[in-house]
Amino acid sequence: MPASPFVFDVTKATFQQDVVQKSMEIPVVIDFWAPWCNPCKQLAPILEALAVEFAGKFLLAKVNTDEQPEIAQAFRVESLPTIFAMIQGQPVDQFTGLLTAEQAREWVQRLLPTPAQQLTQDAMALVETDPKAAESKFREALELSPDEDSLKICLASVVLKQGRLDECASLLDVLAKRGFLEPEAERLKSELELRRSAAESGGVEVARTASEADPANLILQVHLADAYAASQQHRKALEICLNIVQQDFGDARAEAKTAMVRIFDMLGPASELTGEFRRKLATALY
Repeated sequence: MPASPFVFDVTKATFQQDVVQKSMEIPVVIDFWAPWCNPCKQLAPILEALAVEFAGKFLLAKVNTDEQPEIAQAFRVESLPTIFAMIQGQPVDQFTGLLTAEQAREWVQRLLPTPAQQLTQDAMALVETDPKAAESKFREALELSPDEDSLKICLASVVLKQGRLDECASLLDVLAKRGFLEPEAERLKSELELRRSAAESGGVEVARTASEADPANLILQVHLADAYAASQQHRKALEICLNIVQQDFGDARAEAKTAMVRIFDMLGPASELTGEFRRKLATALY
């Protein structure tokens, strides 16, 4: 076989980077072999030819068990050849012994993303830089997998990113008819509600002017908080709402609390702001 960037030898020192980390991006097939193993010599050119043919859709990492016994021990390799597949840092499939070229091809193809999955991966890479192009790919993927709800959530997200609030709401309504929403869909719903409220109040400048003109009207301050949240100024929004919760016991307090919960949902439980202001809200309420 000619030299290929898709086929390489692995050592204990390079395993983490060349196999584990690479498998977070694309499947990595690990070929455990030894120079004295005749079936290994028969299987190797089959796997190497497939790696060249598929041109980077998977990588072939070769481990000489005579030279790298620690890796073989870690995978509990007992006979040769043994082949593992790693995806997202985890072994997902394996076989031992010799396969025909056709059997090996079928095994490799099971590891590769479907056309819909590939479109989804391509779309995810475009979400931040080109949401319109990402939307197009998500729609193509949905045509291939129309029952895949995760794709519908991705589409709703990229539609919301482009400011098409009503269309995003329609997509979320379809998902809600199942009787539940996934955490990411709930996050989108909260962001959608904040952005709708901000749009109704006219944005940060208009909401600030209205609030300053009538400082006793705490509902207007909630609208200002929504506008801040919609413009990604989450701390300002949370501070305004917390101040209302601390000083009011009427409708404004309830609306401020609801706005804070929407922001928590939008930021997610891992956010430092969520943790900080959840504690402060709990203290203010109880």
